[in-house]
Amino acid sequence: MRLYSGNSKQFVQDSILNQIAEKLKNAFFVYYRYNPSPNEINSWKNSLRATAQVLQFANLMDNGILLEYQLPLSSKRLDCIICGKDQNKNENAVIIELKQWDKCSASECINEVMTYVGGGLREVLHPSAQVGRYKTYLQDCHTAFYENNPINLFSCSYLHNYNYYKSDVIFDDKFKDLLNGSPLFTGDQVEELSDFLINKLDEGEGQDVLKRIEESKYRPSKKLMQHVSGVIKGKSEYILLDEQLIVYDKVFASARKSFHDKQKSIIVVKGGPGTGKSVIAINLMADLLKENYNAHYSTGSKAFTETLRTIIGLRGSAQFKYFNSYAGAEYNAVDVLICDEAHRIRKTSNNMYTPAAKRSDLAQIDEIVKAAKVSVFFIDDDQVVRPDEIGSVAYIKDYAEKNSCKLVEFELEAQFRCNGSDGFVNWINNTLGVKRTANVIWDNKEAFDFQILQSPEELEQAIRNKLVDGNTARVTAGFCWPWSLPNSDGTLINDVIIGSYKRPWNAKPDAKKLAVNIPKAPLWAYDPNGINQIGCVYTAQGFEFDYVGVIFGKDLTYNLDNGQWQADNKQSFDTTVKRSKGKFIDLVKNTYRVLLSRGMKGCYVYFEDKNTERFFRSRME
Repeated sequence: MRLYSGNSKQFVQDSILNQIAEKLKNAFFVYYRYNPSPNEINSWKNSLRATAQVLQFANLMDNGILLEYQLPLSSKRLDCIICGKDQNKNENAVIIELKQWDKCSASECINEVMTYVGGGLREVLHPSAQVGRYKTYLQDCHTAFYENNPINLFSCSYLHNYNYYKSDVIFDDKFKDLLNGSPLFTGDQVEELSDFLINKLDEGEGQDVLKRIEESKYRPSKKLMQHVSGVIKGKSEYILLDEQLIVYDKVFASARKSFHDKQKSIIVVKGGPGTGKSVIAINLMADLLKENYNAHYSTGSKAFTETLRTIIGLRGSAQFKYFNSYAGAEYNAVDVLICDEAHRIRKTSNNMYTPAAKRSDLAQIDEIVKAAKVSVFFIDDDQVVRPDEIGSVAYIKDYAEKNSCKLVEFELEAQFRCNGSDGFVNWINNTLGVKRTANVIWDNKEAFDFQILQSPEELEQAIRNKLVDGNTARVTAGFCWPWSLPNSDGTLINDVIIGSYKRPWNAKPDAKKLAVNIPKAPLWAYDPNGINQIGCVYTAQGFEFDYVGVIFGKDLTYNLDNGQWQADNKQSFDTTVKRSKGKFIDLVKNTYRVLLSRGMKGCYVYFEDKNTERFFRSRME
């Protein structure tokens, strides 16, 4: 999708006649069915007029130009791509990222600066980092840039309201490599920007190059596939055992058959915590890419997806997406779409930020299945922790049946977490009343280390001791305290208060600025500094640690008099779950089930409610 495509001479004329913003506005409405914001329209007027002036100055009048070009299977749009040929008749294209900034300040982060955007001072990517990632994305995922005499792709940024000062933070030494790869030009560097473009585009003939770009397709390159595969397969812990290997082999067999089969295939892999769902998914992702299948790894969790992207690196992040990434995907664009944590699938991909005109009635599962030849759903029905999460085995099976898809089911049973013992998870299920199991009593002779501690201080110290011993460990809690935005200096507020014990939650996802050594919300489970904050279920779900500490709040308590679990939504600060009415107790039970089952070697718990603690102790040897 692009909002404008044509000849650079026509673009310059549209800008001189003040028509360019109106043309983009009309194209935007035709595609999205709602109008762009006034701020976006103003940015088009200002930035594109400045761009047209540069092209006029450089006399680049025979070049192709794309404006607001959407990256394949992404919501990101490139501001401008100019294409043509150089003096050696090489086909080239240049991405230009346009900014209206007039100043910025330093950030502690490696790829970021601080500037005033969106009504406030925010931490944002350095323009060279942003446009450099766009370039790599296209080189890895767009056939025009890696296949059959590929078009050479370059990138730069143009800050037309900015003045050049050598000592400006935007030219800091830490950005040297970024600037070398994607130069940044300020408003008083029109000659330098012109020279940069002339060197790559001065022979014109851009319409032919433009046509190649528009007619080429999205498909990840072998180079990218090998990169992601190599990173994943370097992880020695990803080893398949027993029924895990059976599921793996079935997915591969389905992928091979899908090229000659018009019927969609759906594979459902059911399993509780620690049964190896993600282990299979990661192995599949690596080996499918290695065999040149276009595989995607998708989840409904920002924390899980962003952590995977961080581990894989910027380059491989194109293959790791969210369930709501496939609204505009082409039919069968993906060979195998691996949906991990599929219980987090929602009714539609709409959210609170989706404009009314852009809302769709199409089910999220419909978008996923249509985008892929083979869809693989890894799922645990008892990990649903929000009322708008509707993913379940029954829901997926019903969809497959109604849409005439091939359906294969597997259930994983063996435990590859909790020191190889499935007894602990079964005991938690039984004790919380999630499901009846044979494990009514917990035997402390088990290898898995389960302890009830007498204070949150003692709990945290025990977890920190495990870190000192070289283990991975985190402290988590039920959502029983408010969750505040950071202070003005980026430090976190101590929201979790129990007597003299005071700790902050992990950072909120919408925090604009964070102090040094405070990880962003999606990276709390991965960043070593996450030990200094309390994690909630939304940042812990999907991850596993050697040891987990759980503060069990008063939103779920056990009544010793009637022998029943009871939930109190007045003790909860999860506004979405509080509104779930009759589902509240089940969602809170699932929340604690998730938190208690994050540890592979041990789980330590502090209970705020002492009757609940007594009940747990009564179920222990």
